Amino acid sequence: MIKIFGHLAPDTDATCSALIWEWYLTAIQGKDARAYVLEAPNSEAAFVLKRWGVEMPPVLGDLSGDDEVVIVDTNNPGELPANINDTNIAEIIDHHMLAGGLKTKGPIKITIRPVASTATVMHWLIGRDMDKAPDAIKGLILSCVLSDTLEFRSPTTTPTDRAVAAKLAGDLGIDIPSYAAEMFAAKSDISHLSDAELLRLDSKKYETGGKSFRVSVLETTSPAVVLNRRASLIAAMKAIEAEDSVDQVLLFVVDILKEEATLLVPNDLVKTVAEKSFGVAVSGDAVVLPGVVSRKKQIIPSLAV
Repeated sequence: MIKIFGHLAPDTDATCSALIWEWYLTAIQGKDARAYVLEAPNSEAAFVLKRWGVEMPPVLGDLSGDDEVVIVDTNNPGELPANINDTNIAEIIDHHMLAGGLKTKGPIKITIRPVASTATVMHWLIGRDMDKAPDAIKGLILSCVLSDTLEFRSPTTTPTDRAVAAKLAGDLGIDIPSYAAEMFAAKSDISHLSDAELLRLDSKKYETGGKSFRVSVLETTSPAVVLNRRASLIAAMKAIEAEDSVDQVLLFVVDILKEEATLLVPNDLVKTVAEKSFGVAVSGDAVVLPGVVSRKKQIIPSLAV
């Protein structure tokens, strides 16, 4: 059986892309395949699966060297099981920059395209067989595109993403603004999450200037709900830094509607990062970054110490 999964801290794209590819491999190519998640997905992903009547993938257990796997929505070994290089990696489908570090036992299929979501890449790969896709699969693809583009607000959005979303929304009779608002409302519900869970909810490790960071992004239509917890979030950062062996947690609270991010500033290191990376003057324990909404295109490439 082929095991399909995305990155740690799975979001809508990582969760749903594994399910989309499970459908394609089983229903179209006649292969034995199963989608998994590495841990519980975020609230938006859970909403999307419920909305389209799709069962949550099981959490992936231990991998062995005999396992055949397909990796989606990442190519970074730091976001994957520790023994990923021992497995038989058959395929990678992604939309991120090459991270390096993955090793394979032979030639594999790799598709990485400069679009906003992995599901957009899959829509292209599936091609004419999209005509055979049930509404649930079309709904998952549409959801991934809207999530990763923040309903086309993100600078990662391409004309291809817009075209895919428009086609699928038309097929499904979905009003994009209304549906996206439902998705973002689900994503914004953080009442059940601890501070540590919030800081790890959508985060990636990154190193620059001799410093290691866990770069966390919270996309929400209600930023005040998160920012009202800034004191406890800042306090929780120290434990995560020790547990994850990083120098600093960087938390960017993205206001989807205003298209801006607020970076929490707990110390002089983060103050330096904010000023050098984004050209802002920092005063206090937070700074607003107008126009910054994308970790992939605006935050990670700009980070400097």
